[in-house]
Formats: sequence, structure tokens, C-alpha cells
Amino acid sequence: MTDDTGGTASGATGGSAGGNASYGHQPFTRSASHFADRITADGRDGWPVEAGRYRLVVSRACPWASRALVSRRLLGLEDALSLAVADPVQDDRSWRFTLDEDGRDPVLGIRLLSEAYDARELGYPGGVSVPAIVDVPSGRLVTNDYQRITLDLATEWSALHRQGAPDLYPERLREEIDAVMEDIYRDVNNGVYRAGFADGQDAYEEAYTDVFRRLDLVSERLADRRYLVGDTITEADIRLFTTLVRFDAVYHGHFKCNRSKLSEDPVLWAYARDLYQTPGFGDTVDFDHIKQHYYRVHSGINPTGIVPLGPDLSGWPAPHHREELGGRPFGDGTAPGPVPPDEEVPARGRP
Repeated sequence: MTDDTGGTASGATGGSAGGNASYGHQPFTRSASHFADRITADGRDGWPVEAGRYRLVVSRACPWASRALVSRRLLGLEDALSLAVADPVQDDRSWRFTLDEDGRDPVLGIRLLSEAYDARELGYPGGVSVPAIVDVPSGRLVTNDYQRITLDLATEWSALHRQGAPDLYPERLREEIDAVMEDIYRDVNNGVYRAGFADGQDAYEEAYTDVFRRLDLVSERLADRRYLVGDTITEADIRLFTTLVRFDAVYHGHFKCNRSKLSEDPVLWAYARDLYQTPGFGDTVDFDHIKQHYYRVHSGINPTGIVPLGPDLSGWPAPHHREELGGRPFGDGTAPGPVPPDEEVPARGRP
């Protein structure tokens, strides 16, 4: 069974050899993405940027896939890069297209994302992870490199960006962005999984300590600045947001990261609400998918499969006052347009 992360409980890329019940019973590791081809403007890996050629496969439950959802929206790539949304509840075959008519993705014609993996490399021993980009004409997986996909969307796909698209990875700030993202990835993005899937007390306590030490440092950094790097939204903000938005719903309880809730840190809570209310962020979040996935799929740490009714989501649209710190969300650009009707998050997934 694959988890949503590209990480594993057994060491195989993208999955757990023991199925859903193995979570929390085997050491957790995160492997490098096996399929790391890049889709570039010059097509140097054999995959040139081309409108309509590729399909982005995501789960709205997955924080790593959600990065790609936010980036795609902010950059206005909806028409250039089509979207497939998998069922948040996996079985041991991993991501399924059971949300679509007849249980098949209408563009790729497949029932399981693993079919695109098999088309690329039959007998691939690792797991099946999202985000994934599939070549529509051949049905072959191109990449599952969750760390690289959004950076390439921001840079290599620039010819297809909407007018007014923000620069999410400005060249003059890349060194600082990379450093901030590395710290957040190690201690927060990945740290919550190290805590949640820990197979022993010591491993759990080490991860728990890392998570909250880094969150405290990030809170201090954001106390007098609206965004993590510079005065506009960058890739660093996208990567932090997709963990913060899941924190109270799943990481606080399900992953035992319970020193404090996001909503109990005035700075981080306001920062997260600011981004949530920014077009391109909250309109991609489906809290129902998030809770259904974590609590029902990770049976090794939640064997009853009971999905909690909370937390109260009504605070997400509340005023945040972060605009008083200045900053320009989209820099010299503009906000993305309305969400396409077929990509709207159902009401049950919204506050």
C-alpha cells in the first residue's frame, strides 16, 4: 500500500510493504522519487512542455500533491495541464479513480494510477505515489518527483502561465527560499510523518521535538513579516501551508503532534488563514478528503477507522489582519480567476 507521501514504512519508494495495517509498526523512511524525469521547455529529458499533453494526478488529501494543486491554480495552468483527482480512500492497490464515472479516469481510461506506473516500468517494485504527471498519448507516467514538479511548473512552464501569474520562485531569492524550504521540509513537512508513523517512543519523541522547535522558529520569523521570503507568496509559503492546513484536522490528534494546535499559535494561525483566504490556496483544500484519507487508510495507527467529526473549521474564513504587515500576495501580478466548475471542492469539504 502506498501512502500519500512518496515515503514508506519499509523503505520501498512510495509504499508500505505490509499494507495499510503496517503504519506505525515499521520504521518510517522517505525515499527519493523513482521517476524523476523533468518536463522542460527544451524537452531535454524527452518530455517537452506542451499544452494539453500531460495530466496531473493528485489526491486532495495529500499535502505533497496539494502543492501542485496550489501552484497550478496560481499560475493559471488549468487549461494547459488537466487534472485527475483520486479517491482519498486507498486500498492496498493504492490510488483509485472511483470518484469518476464507472471508476475510470475519463482522460487516461484507467482505474488505478498504478496502470500508468506499469506502462512506464512493468514490475516496478516501489509504491504508487501522488502527485504524478502522466503523458496522455502514451498513458505512461512521466514523473512522481514531488519536490521538483512545482519548481518546474513555476519556471519551465512559464510560456503557458496566465497573464499576471506570480513569480513563485524568483531567481534572486532562490538561495534563501531553498534554505527555508529545507528546514521546513525536514522538521515540519516530513517531521509530522516521522512522529505519526514512529514505531517506538524514542523515534516519536525526536520527531515531535523537531516539529515544534521548527514551528516555534517559523512563528518567530513570521511575527513581523507577512510571507516567509520577500514580500510576496513564494514556493516556500506553498510548502508550509499544505502542512499547516492539515495540522489541527489530522496531525495534532492522528499523528500525536499535540503540544499545541495551530489555532493556539496567534502568528501561525493568522498566517495560515491569510493564505487560506488567498485565491489559489483555500479553494483547493478539501477537509473531508483529508480526514477520510488519514483516519481510514492508516489502519495501523487508527484500527477502528473512525473519522472524527471535528475540529471546528469555522475560524478559517475569519479576519487575520496580516495585511497590516504589508506585502503583495501576487507581486506585480494578479489573483487567479474563478475555480473551474468541475474542479470546485464540494461543500462538505469546506468550512
